[in-house]
Order: sequence, then C-alpha cells, then structure tokens
Amino acid sequence: MCGIAGFWQPGARSLEDTAREMALRISNRGPDSAGEWSDAETGIALAHRRLSIIDLSVAGHQPMLSADGRYALSYNGEIYNHFDIREEIEKLPLAPDWRGHSDTETLLETVSCWGIEAALSRFNGMFAFALWDRQERKLYLARDRMGEKPLYYGHQGKSFLFGSELKALRSHPQWQGDIDRDALALYFRHNAVPAPYSIYRSIKKLPPAHYVAISDGGRTISEPICYWNLEKEISQGQSQPLTGPDREMTDRLEALLMDAVGIRMAADVPLGAFLSGGFDSSTVVALMQAQSNRPVRTFSIGFNEAGYNEAEHAKAVADHLGTDHTELYVTPEDALSVIHDLPEMWDEPFADSSQIPTYLVSKLAREHVTVSLSGDGGDELFYGYGRYTFGNSIWKKLSIFPAPLRAGAARLLATLPPAPLNTLMGLMPGRLHQPAFGDKLLKLAEVLAHRDGESFYRSLVSHHKNPAQLVIGATEPPTILTDRSTWPEMSDFRERMMFLDAKTYLHDDILTKVDRASMAVSLEARVPLLDHRVVEFAFSLPMDFKLRNGQSKWLLREVLYRHVPRAMMERPKMGFGVPIEEWLRGPLRDWAEDLLNEKRLREQGYLNPEPVRKMWQEHLSGKRRWHYYLWDILMFQAWLEAQQN
Repeated sequence: MCGIAGFWQPGARSLEDTAREMALRISNRGPDSAGEWSDAETGIALAHRRLSIIDLSVAGHQPMLSADGRYALSYNGEIYNHFDIREEIEKLPLAPDWRGHSDTETLLETVSCWGIEAALSRFNGMFAFALWDRQERKLYLARDRMGEKPLYYGHQGKSFLFGSELKALRSHPQWQGDIDRDALALYFRHNAVPAPYSIYRSIKKLPPAHYVAISDGGRTISEPICYWNLEKEISQGQSQPLTGPDREMTDRLEALLMDAVGIRMAADVPLGAFLSGGFDSSTVVALMQAQSNRPVRTFSIGFNEAGYNEAEHAKAVADHLGTDHTELYVTPEDALSVIHDLPEMWDEPFADSSQIPTYLVSKLAREHVTVSLSGDGGDELFYGYGRYTFGNSIWKKLSIFPAPLRAGAARLLATLPPAPLNTLMGLMPGRLHQPAFGDKLLKLAEVLAHRDGESFYRSLVSHHKNPAQLVIGATEPPTILTDRSTWPEMSDFRERMMFLDAKTYLHDDILTKVDRASMAVSLEARVPLLDHRVVEFAFSLPMDFKLRNGQSKWLLREVLYRHVPRAMMERPKMGFGVPIEEWLRGPLRDWAEDLLNEKRLREQGYLNPEPVRKMWQEHLSGKRRWHYYLWDILMFQAWLEAQQN
C-alpha cells in the first residue's frame, strides 16, 4: 500500500523536486521509501511513497518503468491474482525477463501485453494508479472496482494535478483551492463528499471501476470510462439468479470467500485482522484461521460505555477460533484526544463518527502487523443494515395510504412542539415510555412527506434533509440517488436499497473511513468481502438467501456457523460508534461551542448561523437529538480551521 502523486505542466521546472514535495505530504501512506520520475520534454512528473508489502527489495521500487521502457507507473494498492496473470504472460512469445516478484511489475507488463482496459479487466485487487504512456504521450488514471483506494485529479492554474489525497495536491505551487459550496451541501446530506465531487472546485474524485485518459499537455481529460459495471452485473443477476439447495449455495459461497480471503493473506510482512465480533469480521477471521498453520493475529477495541462495546464478543470468537488476540479498552480521554487530528487524517470534510474507533483499532494493529484484513462490505452485499428491514417495513405500511393523506399528516405532525410531548411521555408507565418521543414524531413527519420509496430511502440515508438552506449560496448537485435513469431494473425495493448503498455509502463513507484511518498509521487494510467475484455472486442471489425467517445475512451466517457456534453469534447487531451525543453535552462542549460561535460562522460566510445555533441550543437542552447533524457541522468547521492555519 502506498501513496501516489504527480502533475503535468509543460515547461515547468524542478519537476522531480515539486513531485517529491507533493508525495512528502502523504508520507504516512508510504514510510519505507520514496521515488520520483519525470520527463522534462513533456513536463510530466510522477512521485511515489512506498509501504513495502510484496517484494521488499529494490525490485519493487517506484515509479517503475516497463521492460520495454514505454510505460512509467506510480501505483497504490495490491493485485492479488498477479501471479496468475504472470503465468498468462509467460506463455506469450515475447515474455519479459522478470526483475522481481512485485505486483507493480506485473501491472506494467499486463498493460504492455494487452492495453489498459484489457489489463484492468484482469486485475483482482484494490488499486489507484497513474500510468504514463511515453509513446502516445498520454496519462492514464485508474481506480479499482469498488473504490477501496482513493484518487483525486484536476486542473489548478496551468497544471494538471493528481494524487492519493488532497494534501498532496495542495502542496503544488499552482494550488488555489476554492471550496465548492455545492459539494459542501452534498457533504451535509451524506456526511462525506460523494464521488465524483471533491470539496474543491475543479478537483474530482475518480469514480470506482473507471479510468480517465489525459492528453494534450494535460489540458484534455476524457470523461471517466467504465471498465466494470455493477449495474450490468446486477441486471444479469436479476435475469439469471443463482439458485440451488441450501447446502450447495452455502458450499459455493464458502469456497468463494475462502479464496477471496486466501489470496489477501499473501504478504512479505506480518499480517492480521480486525475482529469486532460481528458476522462479517468473524467470517473473515474464521476463514483466515482455516487456512493458516499458526494463530492469526486479531485486534479489537472496547468501550466501557454500555451499548458501544463488542470487545467481549470479539474475544469469545477469538478464543473459539484460537487466534492470537489483542484487545484494548479505550477511555473517553483516548477517543477525545484523536478528534483534533481528524481533519489532517481525512483531508476533506468527513463526519462518520466511527472514524474514531476505526483509527484506534488501526493504531493498535499497526503496533504488531503491517497488513490487516477487514470485514467491511457484508452489510451492503448480504442485507445487513437494520435500515433495510426497517425502511422496507415502514414504507410498505405507509404506501397503503394515498400520498395527499400522508402529506397532510406530515404537515400536522411537523407543527407539534417536541418539548411538551416529551414531558407528557415522561408521565407514562415505564413499558409505554418512549425516549425523545417528540423528536421521533418529527422524524415520522419527514417520512410521511415522501411520494415514493426511493425518495423515502434518500431521506433515510440523509443527515441534513435540506443542506442547501444551511450552506450559503449552494445548490445541491445531482448524484446517483437523484438520477434514477442510471439504476438497473430491480423490482424489489430492498434490492434497490442495497444497490444504492453499494454505489454511494460504501465507497464514499465506509471505504474512505477505512483507507484514511489505516493509512494514517501506515497500515494496509484489505477487504475480502469486496472481491468482485463475491460482489457479483451476492447481487445474483435471490432475496431468500439474504433474508430468511427474519434473519438478515442468512447465507453468510450459514458459512460462519460452520466455523463458529450459532449460539455465540445470536445477538442484536451493534454499530461501531462512540457516544457523540453525550460527549457534545459534556467533555466536547467547550470545543464545539468555540467552533459553532455565531461570530465565527458569520465571518467565515459558509454556513447560515441561525439553524446551526438553533440545533446546538436544542441539543444542549435535550429538546432534540441533533448530535449527528452537529457532528457534520463540527467536522467541517474543524477541517476549515485546519486549512486556514
């Protein structure tokens, strides 16, 4: 795992010095070595920071040239099937003389043999890379199928810039960095800036499963070109669903997962796994241990606060599987100390509060290993989120009533003041008591107002429901959630929810969180459940294999139960979060008050102070539960402060 950076600016001087400075800003992604390559005639420069995982020798050093000298590459990631690809190449008449056993060299020679698009279709891995074609004078940028590795690009001044993180681009002399208020509105809806947008105008994120070609001295950028289409895979799965006896389907998924996990265990450095005790990470660890002749290193963190701790469940799974388990119980002080570093780590406004425990478990793992496998992706593929069942159930009930009636009820509920309702509820017997009852009625009003299931779902996954009113001068731009013309035909509302999450929340939030948290401590995180073969299999399964007898992830559970007792896993799903709601009224109150100061907000000119202050006061008083909304605002404010210092 590494960091890449570079630029194309014809006529520029000190190409390698500038590229080196860009890569230095992301040295956490690659602390083991650094390299630069340039072509003074064209003005192209590539830089690289290396975290050595495969082939620790100088034969894996980057930027790397292909054997024929045509291509120069700066690459971040791992191609897990690269030895299989080498075998294909070695059967060709003009097979290269391999210099080492790195997947970087395999990537280059695959492109040399078959071209960029055919090469991308062969790769099973996570990656983002910049490939310079010296013959055609074209630069290619590419990203893996599911978006595990990040890649930013765009024009600033006379230069075309690219890199793994925005901080690399910001160090270039041509950097201007105007904040995109429209993208900021999207951030407040989704608590992350969704691809292809970035927080800056003129800078984009390359969408997953796409590549772009840059030519004409860096002035011409192609539209992103898709080389693997999830929509197409889903459509094929819908028309030809996988089916068979339960045992056979369990065998098929287990074999597929066993291979996906196995190929991600290849490393020339110590390797382990995150273990939360949930179904996804437990499945990954169980299949790792089944293929290892020694105890797998596993890591978990715990919290003493009730409702936030899964460490005891993780330890039970670890004990059963016989892993070499390390756990750390985190104090509020440990977690709070991380908050001030979050803007630098994430480099762009990002407000999923589980970023804190994700960073802490990454830090713990890095003390012992250099690579750690993660269980992310199982919820989106196998129907794991509670909102899927909740959302489907609620919408089924509500859709019985005509839309005008729902709209009228929504307007009525929206007029009810929450505070008296909370007081009234406090007089009810304990079994009838509903905490924050007034707040819940207002949320029900939001649900009732929607005209169809899709707009209801968008609201369900949105934080701020009308962010353009919060961000001064913003117009919320379109996303896949608002452009239904791109969706595949899916008759089941539950399937559509999973598809939309896989296309948005998974890479914009979950994988961004994992990448930044792990790379902040120079740890490579690998995600076996997002092997594209597993993704294709999951989206070809009928719903009965995902939800059966009220149990979500049914088929994935059946695989796990072959390795871990059913009784050990039967418990309610827990999130991987921290008690932000309580902290904002307690130890974080002064920090938040300073960032939400009305004078500060007015001087900055990005956010409308009135709704911000109203939310803050209502949260402090306990009148409303605005902690997620406030965390979005606080993370933007903290990020903005970091950029201005």
